[in-house]
Amino acid sequence: MKNRKSKMINRTAIGLALAASLALPSACGMVYTSPKVSRAAGTDVDIREIKLTPETVLLANRAPYSPRDLPSEFYSHATGHQGPGLGALPSAPSVPDERPGRLELRVPPEAPDRPYTIGVGDVVLLATKTNGSSVEQLSGLLAAQTRRQGYTVLDDGSISIPDIGRVMIGGMTLAEAQDQIFKFLLENQVDPAFSLEVTEFNSKKVTVGGAVQNSVRIPITLNRPSLTEALTATGGTVVKDEQFASIRIYRDGTLYQIPYEIYLERPDLQNLKLMNGDAVFVDTTYDLDRALSFYTTEIEVIRLRSEARQQTLDALQTEISLRRGMLDERRSNFEARQEYGAEKRDYVYLSGEVQNQNRVALPYGQHATLADVLYGNGGFPTETGNPSNIYVLRPSSDPAEFGAVTAWHLDAKNAVNMTLATRMQMRPNDIIFIEEQPITKWGRALQQFLPTLLNTAGRAATN
Repeated sequence: MKNRKSKMINRTAIGLALAASLALPSACGMVYTSPKVSRAAGTDVDIREIKLTPETVLLANRAPYSPRDLPSEFYSHATGHQGPGLGALPSAPSVPDERPGRLELRVPPEAPDRPYTIGVGDVVLLATKTNGSSVEQLSGLLAAQTRRQGYTVLDDGSISIPDIGRVMIGGMTLAEAQDQIFKFLLENQVDPAFSLEVTEFNSKKVTVGGAVQNSVRIPITLNRPSLTEALTATGGTVVKDEQFASIRIYRDGTLYQIPYEIYLERPDLQNLKLMNGDAVFVDTTYDLDRALSFYTTEIEVIRLRSEARQQTLDALQTEISLRRGMLDERRSNFEARQEYGAEKRDYVYLSGEVQNQNRVALPYGQHATLADVLYGNGGFPTETGNPSNIYVLRPSSDPAEFGAVTAWHLDAKNAVNMTLATRMQMRPNDIIFIEEQPITKWGRALQQFLPTLLNTAGRAATN
């Protein structure tokens, strides 16, 4: 008799549970309350729901907002300026009035015909075209459709391209340097069409002095200057008696001599090609010691300049190290302040059926989209989150609206509408809210309700 009574009570309890579960939607408020975007009458906050479409996304993005910038330390480079100039030309030695005998012809060997190599102080030009690449991709290097920008080769043989970095081209031919720069740009995800040329030749020189209008340094260009071209660059020679004059060329420690009369008669000597470091001296005497003093002075100047250049490089390296240390310290201090919450940031908030309910800091220097925030934090579980009801809740900044909230409603039941999330820009204090699935709401309510009902039925069965 007792077993029959227990079975009857159990069947009654199960029946009551099923009845209660069927009635659950209407009595849900008594058992389980879940958050939702409510537009019911009597709500304290004025809510305006706007469905996200390609047109309304543009309207939502019109809300003014400028992303915060990183401190200037994150945009600074620890670079230095080029060292001091090379100084003035040495003075020509005094010329005594002497009568020479017959001058001996000693012609320097023919200089090897090698392609020009880029050196320190040269200014190279990148003549570039964008070739279909975007302005953002080309950064500061190729901001216009066609741009010509010169770069000076620094003491370490590199050029510094803004927003990209430094590339070594010193000692290379034009073809080698162009290949090196092209490879460097590709490694930095820049693919421009460009040509390389040298606009200022400053690394290789020929010195001309003596009985000339003006002592000069002539740059070695892609086409090496001839002896006649070098003398013409001085404004011409100052030779009163051609039979007593000579042209002396100091090259690689050896002094060569061309009598001026023979020079005027022979085109091969007039077209003699000069090399980097050659020192040409037009002499009106036969005193080799006087002429040699010019070359000795030239060598001493070169030595002093080399020492000054090395000192400048050492000072430059020290300066760059100090600057880099200061930048690193400032960046580290900024990161520490940010870690401890001392730096002001802009945040948006994730709530509802998302993988992780939290606040998300908006990035520096650029806008974040709804898709960036949502999927950058794990997205949302589709088995519990309702893709039909994804909201961006944005409070009004107008005091006259008393905190009215605009609910930008994204219906992602059709996955194509998720493309709108990639265009919807976030604003500070936006709240991204995803409602739960109806079945999820029902299941959670049932999960809370049934244990209590079954416990009550169990106690009744034992009595």
